[in-house]
Amino acid sequence: MRHFDLTPLYRSTVGFDRLASVLDQVMTSDVSQNTYPPYNIEKTGDDAYRITIAVAGFSEDELSVEAREGQLIVAGRKAETAEEDKPNFLHRGIATRAFERRFQLADHVRVNDAITENGLLHVDLVREVPEALKPRRIQISSRPAVDAEATAV
Repeated sequence: MRHFDLTPLYRSTVGFDRLASVLDQVMTSDVSQNTYPPYNIEKTGDDAYRITIAVAGFSEDELSVEAREGQLIVAGRKAETAEEDKPNFLHRGIATRAFERRFQLADHVRVNDAITENGLLHVDLVREVPEALKPRRIQISSRPAVDAEATAV
């Protein structure tokens, strides 16, 4: 994959550092990156989203969901079992290896809830734009003809 140098973008923009960092991260990530565990991202409402991650074999105590610095970090780590308690597998097709998944969160997106159900971890996200940043409609009014003539004199 080609590598694009984004240094000029950093020098010529103000306030877009996060956008440039995300672009840089996407372009420098390895194409053959880890795809375990599989996940879905769905839009469940106008400002609501759900990330569903397949976590078969993990209990709630072995999973961790954390939101920090604009990222959602989901990690799973199996508890160590004693050597005599380990099963003797003839075939092992269910992967229960440790994992860590990172998702970039947009501004004003927060984690609302996280639940496990049927071997799936559902993380519900909601976008809450502050009132000060929401678009507001400005009422347009016209001046009466008398007022327009009075200001002209």
